[in-house]
Amino acid sequence: QVRLVESGGGFVQAGESLTLSCVSSGASLTQHNMAWFRQAPGKEREFVAAISMSGFLDYSDSVRGRFTISKDNAKRTMSLLMNSLKTEDTAVYYCNADPSRVFTRNGGPYWGQGTQVTVSS
Repeated sequence: QVRLVESGGGFVQAGESLTLSCVSSGASLTQHNMAWFRQAPGKEREFVAAISMSGFLDYSDSVRGRFTISKDNAKRTMSLLMNSLKTEDTAVYYCNADPSRVFTRNGGPYWGQGTQVTVSS
């Protein structure tokens, strides 16, 4: 059974930084592609960033250059460092795990419960 638990969300001012973490139990990070998605109020869930089993990185255009995704395979932990936060980054952020060997932005079947990030101006 795969369980993903996010942490690190909070309330920050625009321009500040925040780091999200996702701890996996039951899903090896060397056997799953991992990703972050987010969902703002009234909007659909959208892709943010992903890191493949082998460490290949992918970012959405809206966060590239500001966010950094990383993982620690031994600790089964994935992180998202978010710098220069903007009000439009306000959303619930979800951790995702995909056992498929095809690295895509679609996400896999395993989701965390989400963590709220609120950026004020």
